[in-house]
Amino acid sequence: MLLEPKEITVETQKGENRAYILSKFPAVQGREIIAKYPLSAMPKLGDYAVNEETMLKLMAFVAVPRDGGEPLPLSTRALVDNHVPDWETLARIEFAMMEYNVSFFGNGKGSTSLEAITKKAQAFLSQTLMDLSGQSSRKEKQP
Repeated sequence: MLLEPKEITVETQKGENRAYILSKFPAVQGREIIAKYPLSAMPKLGDYAVNEETMLKLMAFVAVPRDGGEPLPLSTRALVDNHVPDWETLARIEFAMMEYNVSFFGNGKGSTSLEAITKKAQAFLSQTLMDLSGQSSRKEKQP
């Protein structure tokens, strides 16, 4: 059963438009998905296996419309692979689900916050690289 279903259209890598139905997470399952999903996706810190498992839980609340029938939830890896043609489309659906289910991501708030974090990270990395560059540029006499 889909909670507050909302139909969206997602463009695939080939430029095709496909319809998907998003739904709200139930409270407990939503808590688990929101707690695991963002952190498990962080490079070098996250755990891909946990992220993939959580993505499949998230996708169980996405469905595809069926002519004259109930929407089909994408509740298994095989259903996701059969109805989502490429990884980019999958990423767009995942992001749409996060926007739909987490008010923090609504109205561009998430992207604004992520931009601020990105700028701070870039400044930190730039300073670190400059410091390391100076250390590696020192000329010492060869033995």
